[in-house]
Amino acid sequence: MRVLLVEDEEGLAKTIRQGLNVDGFAVDLALSGTDGLWAAKGTAYDAVVLDIMLPGLSGYEVCRQLRAAGVWTPVLMLTAKDGEFDEADAFDLGADDYLTKPFSFVVLEARLRALIRRGAPARPAVLTVGDLSLDPARLTVARGDEPIALTPREFNLLHFLMRHRGEVVSRTQILEGVWDTYYDGDSNVVDVYIGYLRRKIDQPFGRTAITTVRGAGYRLAADGG
Repeated sequence: MRVLLVEDEEGLAKTIRQGLNVDGFAVDLALSGTDGLWAAKGTAYDAVVLDIMLPGLSGYEVCRQLRAAGVWTPVLMLTAKDGEFDEADAFDLGADDYLTKPFSFVVLEARLRALIRRGAPARPAVLTVGDLSLDPARLTVARGDEPIALTPREFNLLHFLMRHRGEVVSRTQILEGVWDTYYDGDSNVVDVYIGYLRRKIDQPFGRTAITTVRGAGYRLAADGG
């Protein structure tokens, strides 16, 4: 298994590389975001371990450019930044996992192996369902050429539905995916926000993309309605 490690702390980078080498990984090391981007574009790696705070280009920018170029190698973000918005930014830009320093090497390796087992299915940077498009990096939504303004919660709800297009998703799944696993409020909040979305992405365009499946949940039509 060949891994690219992009980390500017040389001591830490060498320690990680040595540990992975012992367990059978072949590890290439890049000490800047610029070098990491060049290496990741030019070599077929099984995974990339990518620090966020890097000279040249940040890990965020490296990940964004990789996905924009159609490089879908699994990316594990490794960073000293610790916050839910940092984590959300990483995922929105195309990262597959996120680990905060200081970390357990055992956990790092376990997550790396899990990413490699899952592989790298192609995922467009901009989600499209029919003429409905959503760009997670730029936080924009449109029907064709017509932009649609959404609140952050509406945007996250549409993002969830688009990732599960054609599938029936329950209120519980939506709450866990859009609010959080520990949300203990009224589940009817999902119905309220579904209504908000319909009034913005469907009704003005004469569409019915979001349908109610009685007793089961909601479904976003695979063709965008």
